[in-house]
Amino acid sequence: MNYSKNLLKASLLSLITICALTSVWSFSFNFTVSNSNKKLSTIQLLEKAKRMAAVGAVNDSIKNNSIIGIGSGSTIVYAMKRLVERVKQENLNVICIPTSFQARQLIIENKLKLGDLQTHPKIDCTIDGADEVDEKLVLIKGGGGCLTQEKIVAACADKLVIIADYTKKSKFLGEHWKKGIPIEVIPMAYLPVKLKIKEMFNGECELRMAKAKAGPVVTDNGNFILDWHFPGVGDWGVINTAITMIPGVVETGLFVNMATKVFFGLADGTVISL
Repeated sequence: MNYSKNLLKASLLSLITICALTSVWSFSFNFTVSNSNKKLSTIQLLEKAKRMAAVGAVNDSIKNNSIIGIGSGSTIVYAMKRLVERVKQENLNVICIPTSFQARQLIIENKLKLGDLQTHPKIDCTIDGADEVDEKLVLIKGGGGCLTQEKIVAACADKLVIIADYTKKSKFLGEHWKKGIPIEVIPMAYLPVKLKIKEMFNGECELRMAKAKAGPVVTDNGNFILDWHFPGVGDWGVINTAITMIPGVVETGLFVNMATKVFFGLADGTVISL
């Protein structure tokens, strides 16, 4: 009799434990799925915003018989897609100047006319992305490591048109972008430059390390990148000039007085331009 009671108690305890574990697992699963859906929804909104900004910029800025600078980054993929559509639909004659290996590959893969600065040193319009844009249209660029060639091509253009999603729009630099200002440096000079920037402007400089290889990131030009985590808002024109004058610095990711127009894709699918 006691044996039967004990067996019944044990069975009931096991059943209660299983129910409790099932309930916890179900809650955990639903919570995980809910979070995943939220993340997916955010990603979808950002990609839609990028696409709408790119479409708006290409529709507004690209004319027939023009030389176009093609920027780098994830948003440029959408710009290229729209450019290809317009070339086919309107029989546009355009020559594309790349700012990076990625941009060159996009031009070739989409069978657009590829040019360079030797044959076309004057560009009508360059379309590029940005990591952050402040209210004065000062840009931080170079998150993808292509800042020097991007700045060269941008400087050769009559117009620099920037495309970005709503997360890149800021009142001041550093409001949203927390990865610092990229600075391309000659490899042998990275440590002296790092120390000099800290001495001149404070903040911290970090040598950007690669994720798919051992050691630092190497740019298309064979150089290193320092990411300067600056301490606050400053006169970016003065700061850009001062850093560029340090021996060993190739270029900075500060684009001051260069952007002509910026297209921001918003979360609701609309586009604003500044």
